[in-house]
Amino acid sequence: MSTDTKQIVLNIRFKTKPGKKEVFRESLFSLIQVMSSEPTFVNAIVHDDIDNPNDLIIYEIWQGTKESWLAEELPKPYRKEYEEKLVELLEYRIISYLEPIGEWGSQLTNIHC
Repeated sequence: MSTDTKQIVLNIRFKTKPGKKEVFRESLFSLIQVMSSEPTFVNAIVHDDIDNPNDLIIYEIWQGTKESWLAEELPKPYRKEYEEKLVELLEYRIISYLEPIGEWGSQLTNIHC
């Protein structure tokens, strides 16, 4: 993990096409396996949405800023194949970039309340 004290959180909602959730989940988990070895990677948690069975949500924490993540992580070669598959697997995805400002119960972020 980097010594940079800034962190960026990506909260991404994926709406899978009918019948494509398991294939998408496998692709997403494979991506996470690779990206988890990046030096600025902190954590990722994947969720099923109980009320929306075709939706998955991922919560990722990275050292750095939105700008550094977009410049350094998004262009990684291993993401290209993953991104190409999304057209056939997803109806849409919504990406939110978040900055942590408080944390209780764990120490995943650099925020101490």
